Amino acid sequence: MKSKITTLLPVLLVLGLSASVFAHCQIPCGIYGDKMRFDMWMEQITTVEKSMKQIIELSKAETPNYNQIVRWVTNKDKHADDIMEIALQYFLAQRIKLADAADKAAAEKYAAQLQNVHLIIVHAMKAKQTTDLAHVQKLRELVKSFYKLYFNEEMTSHLQEHGH
Repeated sequence: MKSKITTLLPVLLVLGLSASVFAHCQIPCGIYGDKMRFDMWMEQITTVEKSMKQIIELSKAETPNYNQIVRWVTNKDKHADDIMEIALQYFLAQRIKLADAADKAAAEKYAAQLQNVHLIIVHAMKAKQTTDLAHVQKLRELVKSFYKLYFNEEMTSHLQEHGH
């Protein structure tokens, strides 16, 4: 019995710890789902929006159901955190490449991408702090804007070829 436990314990630890890893670690494995991250952002933004609307609606009740309100706030906050996580850990840490300062066009693109992702982080944070739907709309605009900055013509053509 003891040998089964000592054999099974490391396997369970590895499985348990691997479940908490988010999509990609910072190891250059070469397998990336950039388009998927944009789709995830849009889904998370829609979830934040629905959560905000539910919080607003439930708060108007004569006797608010605080349990449900708390659940929607928690849901909103988690998805806002997920938006920031993709911005920070995926795009800023791994995908947006430092530009050569001598290449003016590349430096401008780099600066525009950084500014755009920074604004995504700021509006996700504000969405977390409030139920102001203006932040949801701004997040959608920023993600669409960043998509255009991020995917060049060659990448866009490749995505279309493969039905994305």
